[in-house]
Amino acid sequence: MGVSAQTWLVAYGAALVAVTFIHQPTALAALLALTVAAAGPQRWRLLKKTLLAVLAFSLMVSVGYVIVSLWRGHLDPDYLLLANLRVLLMVFLGFWFVARVDVLAALAGWPTLRLVATLALGQIRTFERIVADFRLAFESRNIARPHLTARARNAAAQGIALMDKSVASATESTLAMKSRGAFDA
Repeated sequence: MGVSAQTWLVAYGAALVAVTFIHQPTALAALLALTVAAAGPQRWRLLKKTLLAVLAFSLMVSVGYVIVSLWRGHLDPDYLLLANLRVLLMVFLGFWFVARVDVLAALAGWPTLRLVATLALGQIRTFERIVADFRLAFESRNIARPHLTARARNAAAQGIALMDKSVASATESTLAMKSRGAFDA
């Protein structure tokens, strides 16, 4: 008999909280290496996904931290390393959890959370389809590798389409929930 999805959810939540109590970069790096090793055959796919997911966030936060720290005259590279390692570990744990556990089964005891997760998963699938459609359409219109400006225009159009879809979906969900009394006090 295997471990239940709810047990994995509790373990994941406890791991996230525990990671916030670790303030040594070497300990976080060791935990990250241990976690990557424990992820098994999917480790490299998860690590690549993690790195791509945190790249923009960590870059912006790190650059902002460096600018403010230099302006104040006190730059702490250990803190910068600690924060980035913590984010990497937490995001890797999240991707590993989602790859390993059925999130809806893990939330079986909490109907409201399960409803929110179902709505979120539906939105994720919709956005994945839109991104795939944009990618395929862009590839079909370009025989050779397009210039950076063409790729930037395509990315901008894709961003606008995703934003429009998210606003429309949020409006529909809000109206549907409101008609069912979800926002009554």
